[in-house]
Amino acid sequence: MSLERSMRQFEEDRKEAVEIAARLLLASATTAPRVGGVGECTTHILEDECDIEDLCQQIEKMSEENTAWDFFKRDAVILRDADAVLIVTSLRSLTDPADINCNMCGKLTCEYLREEEKLPREPGIAFTGPLCSFRANNISYAIDGIISMARNLGIDYGVYWSAGAAAMRMEIVPKATGFAIGVGISVTEKSPFRDIPLRYDEINDKTMNDRIIQRLWPQFRSIYS
Repeated sequence: MSLERSMRQFEEDRKEAVEIAARLLLASATTAPRVGGVGECTTHILEDECDIEDLCQQIEKMSEENTAWDFFKRDAVILRDADAVLIVTSLRSLTDPADINCNMCGKLTCEYLREEEKLPREPGIAFTGPLCSFRANNISYAIDGIISMARNLGIDYGVYWSAGAAAMRMEIVPKATGFAIGVGISVTEKSPFRDIPLRYDEINDKTMNDRIIQRLWPQFRSIYS
């Protein structure tokens, strides 16, 4: 086997490992315990490079909407190195309070939360709360299921709420979603999610350029070949 062929085989096997791992992580997120024992979280996999790039561009756009979101730019650069991104949603925290009057949301009863006016869907607002905090907390169990499985499988991971907010803005998750978090995963020798400088978005544009070239090259090849 030639060196070129063996390297190509390695890359194909690496990508296949990511695809298998992503689905095992989805399974772990799905079977993780839920308070109340009802289904209210879903997990969605983005593994196409173009889909990941679209998500990163949305994250970058949102970084301009709120001065507190400047770190979104760094998240976008990091996630461009992800082999896949899992988006975990909380479906019932926005529209269906738990009806247990736990007061975690700051209201005396769940009826008061139902009557509370929601934030508008406009720039500068990530999640249109207020949300049922009791239900929203269930997303942490799903995330824990992903992380524990990733550790067992030896998969690098990073958790980013910016990716969840961007996925909601792009409407690639169910419309009832009140809260979402993204988890980037990677099968590479160096984790793209660890040991990252604070100004990573300013000092590293190589990833973005590489992804753009990889995205456009097949089109140019088909046109001129």
